[in-house]
This record gives sequence, structure tokens and C-alpha cells, in this order.
Amino acid sequence: MTGFGRAVVNVAGHALQVEIRTLNHRHADVQLRLPRALSALEHELRTEAKAAFARGKIDVTVSLGSDAPGRASLEIDHDAVAEYVSAARAFAEAHRTKEALTAGQLLSLPGVSRLVDETLPEEELAQALRNTFREVLAAVGQMRQSEGAGLERELRTQLAQVSETCATLETRASDVSELVRERLRKRAEALRDETGILDEARLHQEVVLAADRMDIREELVRMGSHVDQFLATLSGDEPVGRRLEFLLQEMGREANTIGSKAGDAPLAHLVVDLKTELERIREQVQNVE
Repeated sequence: MTGFGRAVVNVAGHALQVEIRTLNHRHADVQLRLPRALSALEHELRTEAKAAFARGKIDVTVSLGSDAPGRASLEIDHDAVAEYVSAARAFAEAHRTKEALTAGQLLSLPGVSRLVDETLPEEELAQALRNTFREVLAAVGQMRQSEGAGLERELRTQLAQVSETCATLETRASDVSELVRERLRKRAEALRDETGILDEARLHQEVVLAADRMDIREELVRMGSHVDQFLATLSGDEPVGRRLEFLLQEMGREANTIGSKAGDAPLAHLVVDLKTELERIREQVQNVE
């Protein structure tokens, strides 16, 4: 489900902004963008985001600004410098070229140097980020809950349509079964008129077999049970998306079996309507946590 939240706090003259945006996704996919000064919190924030939302693409952007001039010092990663120098020397020896890495070139290479704001209260900022992150998570969660309530109402309406279609299928299947019986009886009577023989036992057997091939009562009973379980699951407080997907798969199987038993065109059209409604529900369930 979708959601958005943003908050800005001031920490010792530094503006800390946290923005969280969630989009529909089958799994929990967390993307974090943090200032280098707060990058140590990446794992902690990712874990909290996944604990808060079982599904969704979760984009987290943390930015840091300052209105006050600060003191900055240049920090050199000497291990990185040694790696670059060693690589340059090995390259020069392998290709018989002159080693030509200047100090200026070394300083411009990624990971060698960074400016450190000496006035940055990192511990205070880290705690402020934790608190603000949780506040924004809660706000996004409330937005998602509101959307979820609307989605639940829509799913209940769609399920009511499924139940209505199943009831129509049951009525139509009963009518078709009676038509088949009548058709077989007329065929047997026509054969009797031609041959003078009416095999009542054979007629009864054919009627029973035809009725059994077209009998969809068991499938409709199971479909009704799946609908009831779906509705009960919607009322739960825990994440229900996986369970709803499973129930929809079961409903789809029943619909396919009913379709294979459809004995006439109107019945087949009703099965198409049923499958169409189930597909609409499936698309909505992709957005349920």
C-alpha cells in the first residue's frame, strides 16, 4: 500500500529531514539514502522499516543541512592511499610504463579523503534520527491503514459479487441438468419409436452419468467456504496478504473445475464472469500487506 511522511527537526543548528515513501510491492524492499555522518544507522533503520511493513517498496531519504558555519577538517584514509599506490605500481610494472600518481591525483580518488564537520554532534544527531524516523514510520503506517480500510470495503463488495455469481451458477446448473435429463429422455423415446425398445435401466444410467459430469455443487460449496475464510481473514489485525493470495488460488481452482463442467453457453459465460471478478480481486490483493 502507498504512504508518505516527512519530518524536519533542528539539532544544534543542523536541519535533519526524514522522508519515507511506500509503494505497492509483493515483498518488503527497503531503499535507504543517508548522509555519510549517519550511515552507521543504516542496518538499524532498515530492520525497523521491515518490522513496520511486511510488504511494499519503502524509500527512506535522510538529509542533513546547516545554517551555521562550521569547522571542517580533511580526513585521509591512508589504507586506501596505500591500495591505490600499490595498484598503480603493479600496473606500471606489468605494462612497462612510468608510475605517475601525484598527490593531487591521489586525493581526488574515491574513498581517499573526506571533509569532516568538527561541529557536527553525531551522537545527538543519531538519537534524533532514531526518534524522527519512528515518528515518520508511524505517520506512514496510519496513512496505509486508512488506505487499507478503503481497500477492505472494496474487496468485500467484490466478494459479494462472487457469491452472487455462484448463486446464479447454482440455479443455472440445476436448470441445465434438468434440460439434459429431458434431452436424454426424448432421445430414448425416439429410439423406442424406431425399435420398439426402451431400456429404462440404460436411460437411468446415462442420466446419472450426465448429471454427475455436470454436477458443480461440491465446487460451489468449497467456493463458498473460501469466500467465508477470505472475509474472516480480512477482519484480522495481522498482515493477511499471503493468506488472501492462497485463498484466491483455491478459488481459482474451483472456478476452473466449474468451467470444465459447464454444460451450456450461459453457464460458460457465468464462469467467465466469475473468473473476471476473481482476477480483479487478485490485483487488489497484491496491494494488501
